Amino acid sequence: MMNSAVSAGNMGLAHGALRRLFRFLLRGAAFVAALLPCGPLSAGEILAAVAANFSAPMKRIASEFEKETGHKVLISNGTVGKFYSQIKNGAGFEVLVSSDRETPDKLVHDGLAVESTRFTYAIGKLVLWSADKDKVDSRGEVLKSGEFQYLALANPKFAVYGAAGETVLRKLGLLDAVKTRIVTAENITQAYQFVATGNADLGFVALSQVIGKDGKIAAGSAWIVPQDHYQPIRQDVILLAAGKDKAPALALVNYFRTEKARSIIRAYGYDF
Repeated sequence: MMNSAVSAGNMGLAHGALRRLFRFLLRGAAFVAALLPCGPLSAGEILAAVAANFSAPMKRIASEFEKETGHKVLISNGTVGKFYSQIKNGAGFEVLVSSDRETPDKLVHDGLAVESTRFTYAIGKLVLWSADKDKVDSRGEVLKSGEFQYLALANPKFAVYGAAGETVLRKLGLLDAVKTRIVTAENITQAYQFVATGNADLGFVALSQVIGKDGKIAAGSAWIVPQDHYQPIRQDVILLAAGKDKAPALALVNYFRTEKARSIIRAYGYDF
């Protein structure tokens, strides 16, 4: 009888211990759940500042990146000079897809970018282009003949391709001669629009803006400016300080190294 009583007492103690353990586990589970976001984990969003000349290939790269990772790329196109000012003033961009090397250099110096993440993803090419198929010859002699009214040029102070176009005019000894005919655009996209809409007879644009699927000029006429006429346009991508602790932002930077991204870049006429 005594053994039965002891056994029953032990079973009661055991059940009590199990109940206490169960309550402890429930409280622990509730604590962990409180730390997790409600609902399923959402994909990351990346704020990317993208040089205007690279807007078209960037759309395709972002689309492929989003399919593969589930992350969302929010793209802002513009001139790197203005992006630099915005980032200095606290703009929350996490990745810079630049049209030069100098802007990433300055951002690293200012402590606003992660130097170890930067690399040259493309080398851009400058083109003198007209929407008129008979306007621009294959050697750019139209600049010397003066058979045009207006020449579109992105603002050299902010736009790398505009600065390259100005360098070409200076090298050819034509800058002073055509200065009164230059229509200054805010960026390379606007320079292209000036020419495409007929507000300028011709203009300096990026090859990526006028190249077709077959690797030739899609429409109009163009002179692909020899690269010894201007400094190589080395375009760097870099992780900005606002994205240094964000895995999706770093993943986007590294995606530029993939063969899929490189094939898109190559299709738009860029070198490496």
